[in-house]
Amino acid sequence: MKRVLAMLRNHAVPVTFLLVSLALCIASRQSASFLTGEILNRLVRNSFTTLSLLIPVLAGLGLNFGIVIGAMAGQMAIVTVVHWNLTGFSALGTAWILALPIAVIFGWLVGCLFNRAKGREMVTGLIAGFFSNGLYQLLFLFLVGSLIPFSNPDLILPQGFGLRNTVNLKSMEYSLDDVASVSWMAGKGMEVRLAGKVVRKPEAPAADPDNPFAALRAMSASFSPPIKLPLATAGIIVLLCVGIRRLLRTKLGQDMRAVGQDMHIAAVAGIPVDQVRMVAVILSTVLAAWGQIIYLQNMGTLNTYSSHEQIGMFAVASLLVGGATVSRATVWQALMGTLMFHTLFVTSPLAGKHLMGDPQIGEYFRVFIAYGVIAVALALHAWGGGKKSSD
Repeated sequence: MKRVLAMLRNHAVPVTFLLVSLALCIASRQSASFLTGEILNRLVRNSFTTLSLLIPVLAGLGLNFGIVIGAMAGQMAIVTVVHWNLTGFSALGTAWILALPIAVIFGWLVGCLFNRAKGREMVTGLIAGFFSNGLYQLLFLFLVGSLIPFSNPDLILPQGFGLRNTVNLKSMEYSLDDVASVSWMAGKGMEVRLAGKVVRKPEAPAADPDNPFAALRAMSASFSPPIKLPLATAGIIVLLCVGIRRLLRTKLGQDMRAVGQDMHIAAVAGIPVDQVRMVAVILSTVLAAWGQIIYLQNMGTLNTYSSHEQIGMFAVASLLVGGATVSRATVWQALMGTLMFHTLFVTSPLAGKHLMGDPQIGEYFRVFIAYGVIAVALALHAWGGGKKSSD
């Protein structure tokens, strides 16, 4: 009994959110197939970005709110690809390639900033994100089409400069998800798609005139939405998880751990602290750019001036919901946190509608959760730091 209580105490945050998620699933009054499909879709769509936070945490940089700058790099690459009229997986691959040098440059600049603001990286990353957002909007609102030649009528505003608020990504929508995907349909079985083509079709249940419930079962199956799992996207997330674990076993990974534990001792041991921190920030920024591209190809629409704004907040909140802290995080905490946080996103408006008669109540609740969990984590971190300094 004591071991159970100790485990609950050590994992209070994820256990609490797990119970809240289950309660909201029940209160939403939605079918299991609908909730499973929506939650899986959000898990696959957002996990890559959440995982991009792990490396800075391990290197002692805390929660990298600056990943929003990486998301901007990904969006710049996507706008370029759409302007070039590329389609399908070639558009996705080109966007990844274009985002790489942009994200490396941005990551290097953020790393230089973090090395000058040691101990205050989180608030520095937050402010850097706001500042970069201003430059991003200046670029796409005024410079594109005026100083930067750009004449695509599908992207440019009627006055001849500035990008439209919404960019249609139909040309690359599901370009990664449809490489390989599995859909399960109630009462029909499994459908498998490879490269956008159906290689296994679901089978309709055979009619049974002797069974009075067969027609009712077939009717209920027709109203149940299919549960889709994009295997290609899930496979890339698994590869990233394996890559992060492998990185931690290399000399660079061990150096990151040492820097994260104590920068002074790491420097005395001969580890180039600033260089290791720089590499961690660059890797995080590049992964955030690629994660944003994965996110947008699933969404199918780019909100030019707002798609990136909440990426950092939601990724940080997801990581903290999984039980991570400012100084310690694991792959499983990132994945479980993403699962539970986005379960709240799916169920809270529906639960608010059924319990309070207004879905907006659920919206307020999930915003409270997103910012509240970050505030509590930062408060605990500050309290722990103050306690150590007093000791």
